[in-house]
Amino acid sequence: MAKHYDQEFKDYVSKLVVEEGRKASEVSYELELSPKTVSRWVKEYRAIKNGGKSEEAYITPSDLEKLKKQHEKELEQLKEENEILKKAMHIFTKNQA
Repeated sequence: MAKHYDQEFKDYVSKLVVEEGRKASEVSYELELSPKTVSRWVKEYRAIKNGGKSEEAYITPSDLEKLKKQHEKELEQLKEENEILKKAMHIFTKNQA
């Protein structure tokens, strides 16, 4: 007869593996669960955590290009902020001397 576990317990077991980095085999042994069951719960948990997307989802070239442009824009903004901070530091240290 198969045991039925509530979703809260499944999430708890999955978090032990996903968020705490524990091995699924160790957790299944400690909790006296089937390793296949724990692996299935972890897979479902990760799918839900990724917004319903499979972990093996592919990035299209257009999505990759959008990400690249977004990262380049963020990099430029951070470089500009860094230059402003350097100038401010120079001004403040100059006045203290």
